[in-house]
Amino acid sequence: MSITQNPQFDQPTDDEAEVLQKIRQETHDRNLDNISRTRAYLDFYLEYPEMIWSFLASMVSRNGGYNMCDLEGDWFPKFLDPPIRQRLFLTYERANWLIFRDAYSQLLLYSYSTKKSSPMFHLLKFLDVSSFMEREWQIFWEHGDKKRLLTALIINEQNVIHNPVIRHPLYKKRVFNTLMFSFEDYLHFSTVLFPTCEGELYGASVNGFKSVSKRINLGKRLASILFDNRYYPLFLEFAVNTEHTASRHDYEQYFPCVKKRDTPFLRCTYPIIQHHFHEQGDWYKERGYHQKWFSQEINHRHPVHLTGWYKKKQKQLHALISLKELFTPE
Repeated sequence: MSITQNPQFDQPTDDEAEVLQKIRQETHDRNLDNISRTRAYLDFYLEYPEMIWSFLASMVSRNGGYNMCDLEGDWFPKFLDPPIRQRLFLTYERANWLIFRDAYSQLLLYSYSTKKSSPMFHLLKFLDVSSFMEREWQIFWEHGDKKRLLTALIINEQNVIHNPVIRHPLYKKRVFNTLMFSFEDYLHFSTVLFPTCEGELYGASVNGFKSVSKRINLGKRLASILFDNRYYPLFLEFAVNTEHTASRHDYEQYFPCVKKRDTPFLRCTYPIIQHHFHEQGDWYKERGYHQKWFSQEINHRHPVHLTGWYKKKQKQLHALISLKELFTPE
């Protein structure tokens, strides 16, 4: 049944309830940790290549894993105390868990819709998904505009985490409003890297991570890099052929000069976190959205080829930490 035939759906039918239960279970199973999420996004994209957001999500998720493992690598423990590192890890983990819970259930519902050759997006509300996405999925089903759907999913994901993570009193006070967060360039909060098997790095950064509009803009800029015809085959080759361990050595191993691994494997470092979902309401009904978020105008104010920048940044970070150690009394 199409949403356009009867917009009033009080309760799902028995068959629909069964589909919803399967979606909830698979989403839960694959939302285990950063490794399982990254793989799930990529697997879905390889099966449904029209779902370009899923490839973007997989590559951004890789960066989330790198950021987590940095915190327990050779360098960051010399710079940040254990409670701060734990808070940062939980911030990354919570945001990634919330996005996956929301977005992967949408992808699975799309998969069921294609198998039935009939849209099932009226069921999104039973999966705690915003009414904003119900409309956007229906538009995609009718017109097949995968770039618009990509943008809509970027808009949605950043709004999904805005209140429960970015504006949450605990994270706001103990993470985002701290002096430590002002070093976001060094902590890689604001830079997303796309590696290649040739040892090159591409990507983009954002200033003002706390702004939902700026995070959406970053997502759109990242998508424009990822699907640039010049680079896309290189990124896909890396994603398909490089196992994601969440150590930065995943891509540093391809550098021309041999670099020793100085960040650990995620599953050897962190336990599985048991999350609880707290009802947040529908962000679209509560806050609405800005039309500019759908603007197709994307400007790269800085170079997207970041290999040299990255290596310089690493040297700066290590020098800063070494200097701190030098002037810290034992």
